[in-house]
Amino acid sequence: MKRAALAGLAYFAIVFVFGFGLGSVRVLLVAPALGEFKAVLIELPVMLMACWLIAGWLTRRLRVPNSQAAALLMSGVAFTCLMLAELSFGALAFDRTIPDQLQHWLTPAGALGLIGQIAFALFAWIQVRRPAFN
Repeated sequence: MKRAALAGLAYFAIVFVFGFGLGSVRVLLVAPALGEFKAVLIELPVMLMACWLIAGWLTRRLRVPNSQAAALLMSGVAFTCLMLAELSFGALAFDRTIPDQLQHWLTPAGALGLIGQIAFALFAWIQVRRPAFN
């Protein structure tokens, strides 16, 4: 189970750094030109592909056991860290309170981003459970 928790932390950290870079481009360059929703729509497939590849690489590299418990732990740790980072970053960078963040997730762009974050967690679970990768 230690491997699964470590994989969850690593998955979050790597994806967060990648997403921070890509998100900066989205917010500073793409969104002003195309609007927030279209910018997220362009960014999301790139992020999801990165998440899929990173989750698969980490499950193999850290030899996460192919079990339901390990899959849930890796996904749960990664998703919890991501949501805490999202709320913290929203407060620091965009002056959003928790209710503001919840409201943002009700916008089309926010909902699309939240769907991507849920997929991020599911990808870890799927990659751990795929016998071909273990």
